[in-house]
Amino acid sequence: MERKVKKQVTGFRTQDGAGVKLVRVLGHATVEDFDPILMLDSFDSTNPDDYTAGFPLHPHRGIETISYVYRGKMTHRDSLGNEDTIGDGEVQWMTAGSGILHEERLPASERMLGVQLKCTHSIGHIF
Repeated sequence: MERKVKKQVTGFRTQDGAGVKLVRVLGHATVEDFDPILMLDSFDSTNPDDYTAGFPLHPHRGIETISYVYRGKMTHRDSLGNEDTIGDGEVQWMTAGSGILHEERLPASERMLGVQLKCTHSIGHIF
């Protein structure tokens, strides 16, 4: 079966959360083309000023968030009382069904390297 490349995208440097520097590969401009993927971010830095501000408490509903930390650490805390830290080579999967508030803290390390993917539960019904 032959497959065709439908669309290629190039990530762009941006900031999110409280000023975390990252590369957004997929986001608002690509959401209709890559449904059910809402967002794909990558982060790679040896400068703690680029990421230690983290992502303060914010809401999610109806999505899956998958965070993979290749190097460094990420601490997740949410409104259900969950708190955990993932480190080198670990994955955290968060399901935000009817709604959740959560924050992600990124403590200083020699290198912060990883990706985060967000997908909607409702394929074809993004908005």
